[in-house]
Amino acid sequence: MINLDYLAFLENILTENRKNKFLKVLENRTKHFTIVVEDIFQMHNTSAVMRSCEVFGIQELNVIEQRYGKSIDKEIAMGAQKWVDINKFDNISNCVGTLRNKGYQIIATTPHENDCLLEDFDITKPSALFFGTERDGLSEEILQKADGFLKIPMVGFTESLNISVSAAIIIQNLTSRLRNTEIDWHLSDNEILEKRLAWAKSSIKDIKRIEARYFEENPE
Repeated sequence: MINLDYLAFLENILTENRKNKFLKVLENRTKHFTIVVEDIFQMHNTSAVMRSCEVFGIQELNVIEQRYGKSIDKEIAMGAQKWVDINKFDNISNCVGTLRNKGYQIIATTPHENDCLLEDFDITKPSALFFGTERDGLSEEILQKADGFLKIPMVGFTESLNISVSAAIIIQNLTSRLRNTEIDWHLSDNEILEKRLAWAKSSIKDIKRIEARYFEENPE
């Protein structure tokens, strides 16, 4: 449960422009789609995917780090890590199971004999979109667990795109289409309050000291 008095206290520290920006951005945030990257070898690609999530309104990015340990490249992400929720998994089964329990269908973004072209993809179902490594694509385990397959139509000689480019194209296409439907794709009221609190805290310098003082003066 969000402490509304504490939220109001923190937001009172922010400028009106900052608070209004938070509200405007949150109006366009969604968890109807979520993005998953599997064992991305080049760190800057994960960071670039995160940036695309932030720009186009995807609130959650899931990272499977089964083979390669890494950290977010903050220069590439350009602050996106403050605004996008990162869920980390150490194996595929945990990730797929968690997302299925949340109601997502598992969609592998890879050429496949039963794949669906981007413009034909059914956006009505909550979907977790999986992107694979630069070198090998998605693992066989994910391909076996997938409920469907999605690909970007291409008409040139080259048959593949960099993962960060593919993710940007797919995310932009699907979120744009989603916002032109009657689907209830917005964050819930409680999710919005949670993000307002988290974003306010991330925007205030010396937040630990301010938080400690507030709760000392206002014990719950």
